[in-house]
Amino acid sequence: MADILDGKETAASLEKVLRGRLEALRAKHYEPKLAIILAGSSKPSAMYASFMQKVAKGYGIESEIFRESEDITEEELGSLITDLSHDREITGILMMMPLPDGIDAEKMIALIDPDKDVDGLTDTNAGRLSAGKAGLFGCTPRAVMAILDHYGINPDGKKAVVIGRSNVIGKPVSLMLLKKNATVTICHSHTKDLKKIASDADILVAALGHAGAVTADMVKPGAVVIDVGINRVNGKTMGDVDFEAVSEIAGAITPVPGGVGSVTTTMVIENIITAGEKQAAKEMKD
Repeated sequence: MADILDGKETAASLEKVLRGRLEALRAKHYEPKLAIILAGSSKPSAMYASFMQKVAKGYGIESEIFRESEDITEEELGSLITDLSHDREITGILMMMPLPDGIDAEKMIALIDPDKDVDGLTDTNAGRLSAGKAGLFGCTPRAVMAILDHYGINPDGKKAVVIGRSNVIGKPVSLMLLKKNATVTICHSHTKDLKKIASDADILVAALGHAGAVTADMVKPGAVVIDVGINRVNGKTMGDVDFEAVSEIAGAITPVPGGVGSVTTTMVIENIITAGEKQAAKEMKD
């Protein structure tokens, strides 16, 4: 039976470190503030925005939700994002997706100050990640790396296979694993012999968005399996991995729920603190 890589345990461990960094930031008379943009009537977005505000409050971080109607224009939303990007009191900007119909999401993302982009959505931060430079990167990919780090799983020299090539998870987590000296293969819907490639992985990251798609015959005995998927099936939350079967083969596995998702919100907080540290240093120079 595989060891369980507990996201809640990982998040609790990170919280101690983050609170210490927050204290150091406040000692420099800098108080971080999060702006959450909630445009439209998406109930999941509204729930996540409220949850994120609650998490921020738990750290003593001030936050404000900017609620905008479904009929907001692209110009109006763009103006709000620009104002928040230039507001010196705002440390981080978190924009809920999806945006209302008729609004170009890429256009709106491009207006976010990359140094306030706590979700790591901007092209600038994507470029920084690709170039191996410091920046604010996607919270879910970083949650994957945080779990590996917490449990002492070193990707150095290991074969890592990432199933999924999205800009939000697949590509960034591949680059993060590469930076840790893993030999990385990215698989997707056009990959031939997926089963064969996946079953050769020492670290297998499933981020394809299909419940139970990764089966036991795709996993090498003793492999580390990280399940990024969150799917609702018959009222139940399931990952992309057939947990029951794969946990009999793998050496270690993340559960769903209680795995990667439990660490993602902590990574948002870390990005806010990182952004605050950079802004505080800049203000001291000015």
